[in-house]
Amino acid sequence: MEDGFSSYSSLYDTSSLLQFCNDDSASAASSMEVTDRVASLEQRVQLQEDEIQLLKSALADVVRRLNVSEEQQAMGSRRGPTKARPMIATLPLRPTVNNGTILPKKGSGTLPSPSGPGSRKDTSTAASKRFLYLPLSTVRRANSNEHMGTLTRKDSGDSKGNRTRAGSTGSNSSGKRSDSKQRDPVFNAGMKRVTHCKEEGYVKMYLKGRPVTMHMPKEQVDSYCLEARADLPGNKLKLDWVYGYRGRDCRSNLYLLPTGETVYFIASVVVLFNVDEQLQRHYTGHTDDIKCLAVHPDKITIATGQVAGTSSDGKQLAPHVRVWDSVSLNTLHVLGAGFFDRALVCLAFSKSNGGNTLCVVDDSNDHVLSVWEWQREDRLAEVKCSNESVFAADFHPTDSNIVVTCGKSHLYFWHLEKGMLVKKQGLFEKQEKPKFVLCVTFAENGDAITGDSSGNILVWGKGTNRISHVIQAAHEGSIFALCMLRNGTLVSGGKDRRLISWDGSYRQIQTVEVPELFGPIRTIAEGRGETVLIGTTKHFVLQGSLDGDFMPITQGHTDELWGLAVHPWKPQFVTCGYDRQVCLWDSSSHQLIWTKSMEDAAQSAGFHPSGAVVAIGTQNGRWLVLDSESKDLVTVHTDGNEQLSAMHYGPDGNFLGIGSHDNYIYIYAVAENGRKYSRVGKCSGHSSFITHLDWSVDSQYLVSNSGDYEILYWIPSVCKQVVSVESTRDIEWATHTCTLGFQVFGLWPDGSDGTDVNAACRSGDKSLLVTGDDFGKVHLFSYPCSQFRAPSHVYGGHSSHVTNVTFLHGDGCLVSTGGKDMSVMQWRIV
Repeated sequence: MEDGFSSYSSLYDTSSLLQFCNDDSASAASSMEVTDRVASLEQRVQLQEDEIQLLKSALADVVRRLNVSEEQQAMGSRRGPTKARPMIATLPLRPTVNNGTILPKKGSGTLPSPSGPGSRKDTSTAASKRFLYLPLSTVRRANSNEHMGTLTRKDSGDSKGNRTRAGSTGSNSSGKRSDSKQRDPVFNAGMKRVTHCKEEGYVKMYLKGRPVTMHMPKEQVDSYCLEARADLPGNKLKLDWVYGYRGRDCRSNLYLLPTGETVYFIASVVVLFNVDEQLQRHYTGHTDDIKCLAVHPDKITIATGQVAGTSSDGKQLAPHVRVWDSVSLNTLHVLGAGFFDRALVCLAFSKSNGGNTLCVVDDSNDHVLSVWEWQREDRLAEVKCSNESVFAADFHPTDSNIVVTCGKSHLYFWHLEKGMLVKKQGLFEKQEKPKFVLCVTFAENGDAITGDSSGNILVWGKGTNRISHVIQAAHEGSIFALCMLRNGTLVSGGKDRRLISWDGSYRQIQTVEVPELFGPIRTIAEGRGETVLIGTTKHFVLQGSLDGDFMPITQGHTDELWGLAVHPWKPQFVTCGYDRQVCLWDSSSHQLIWTKSMEDAAQSAGFHPSGAVVAIGTQNGRWLVLDSESKDLVTVHTDGNEQLSAMHYGPDGNFLGIGSHDNYIYIYAVAENGRKYSRVGKCSGHSSFITHLDWSVDSQYLVSNSGDYEILYWIPSVCKQVVSVESTRDIEWATHTCTLGFQVFGLWPDGSDGTDVNAACRSGDKSLLVTGDDFGKVHLFSYPCSQFRAPSHVYGGHSSHVTNVTFLHGDGCLVSTGGKDMSVMQWRIV
């Protein structure tokens, strides 16, 4: 079989093609006539197409031979074992060209991609005059022009929404775009992830096996040492404010404490918010999404339950309950780590025995109900509750041995007897059985009261499992919440956004409708005096009375968040995301200034240096400019049809750079303080989607990062790429949001695949660097961050990938946004 392959070795000798690819005569900088350059390009394209044909035929032949081999092997296995030889390994390959470095043939060769390899200029002209020293490989001379396949990568998968990491397209020299198949890079740099070439003044880092070359400023070439230790920053972060509330998929998660604090949660943070004093405190003991909350009868002790998570080193974090003190914020007990499965959905303290017991329902297939003596961390009983969803669980107010659970097509009364939980099913008898029993509370006399998906309120006689009273069609649609007030008034709320109060005989007292803007009512809690608190499915917490007049005290986004931009001279910032809402926040009063609904899901945002307007990039190539005072629409444009992941104005306000997932950077000339736009052109040269952009201080240069870890430099006024290292290495950058570059490469952790860090931002005084990663962590580094494995202060709070981070004007605070956790967190720098 090996002889059969040898005939292909000649096909893989593409030295003539390499000669053309390494020939700079067709470039814009060449002195050749245009017609000659076109002719040269046509010749180059023809050679590439010939090579593609050869590769395809070779690949087809390999597949055919593999099939024959497998058939022979199958026949051989019937006769008896024979030693099989891997077929692909014997295919002779031409030397692999990668990032300007020619690697020798390897024994276990990898098949070249059947799609067209792109040829692209390296950012370095000096590369043609040097050897690159790579670990574990012999290296030949490299030329400045490269010839290589594009690198693409699938999304890491967990919860990054539509931010696909794939979709890199190769740009071959004919200018046509062709999707390249997703594959691993053929480069292997051994174990060493960073190399330093002192002569040329660059550091080379390997991300997912792909080399990223970063040139240092001239003044550092002689003094830089890769082995030097970086210092931790002298500053730290303190969580100052959390914007948002989790109401869409959680119940019974809003209470008023005697301290005057409203307690609720979002992401992995429990917020204790004193509305009168406009102060927040935070319990941050959890490591992942909190799903349920219960307040002890003493109104001081609180229990919260979280989902199973994954730590940054890939270890599974078990779901568990944390019992903690709301005054000191100290954790008192941790229950059930290793016992619960997936997540916790319901929690309740007992009422009648001093709150000594806690009932918990997890999110396993059987939704196990367990009862705990929480102070001893002792499990008293456990039972499979239901195969269907469970929405609520609560102790009877006068009998701590009775627990009521309800959910999809069930209502169960459980009796705790001698370490066993014995079930009695609620009998609906003549009453039509609802699809979902959604909530339960208790009357003063001990009757249980339920609300269901049919809009009915049912009263169940104390100690029985039979219906004693029915309020038919109390609401239009599902009843999500019931709350018994201290004065014996029952309050119900649901999908119809109505808040209805009922007297002791279940006669309707009054009805209030919550405005549509706030959404359906998810949970109701008793406030101070006559007030009630309402949590809605659109993530509002409202405060008001049963007469109406509801004021939002907390609000947030309702879908994944990506866009974040800070006002250039005011304490304000903009957030936007997949919920099609653009929100302008005041960071000093922590209030929402305005919100604007859009037609499209938003991906990115950027303020004009004057602060007069803010540009919003969407997921489908449309971008719009809003007046930052009035939120009025100034203009709308469309560039391509893919998501726009970066919107950055130049520091002088005369240009706007837009980084798109179609691999282009669109440049617009800006006039009239951000109110007039005319397209200059597009920067073409990246072979994958644009991830980050930064402008130089003088607005003359632009640097960009892409999904395949490229760093390219541009003169935006003419949309030309700058390939000379000497022209770019000493540029002073106005911002540093790019995650790749000499000044920031130390932010990458060991074993990173190049997509773990979503965002970075340098402080205005150039002393700090903040990053947000896929593991829900915010990292604070010293800047510059140009030592490998630089140390950082690490902060939790988000329970999903941190999609964006930025310092606010004045550097006193920074803001981070969560992806799936939909939270916005403001950190004080201390």
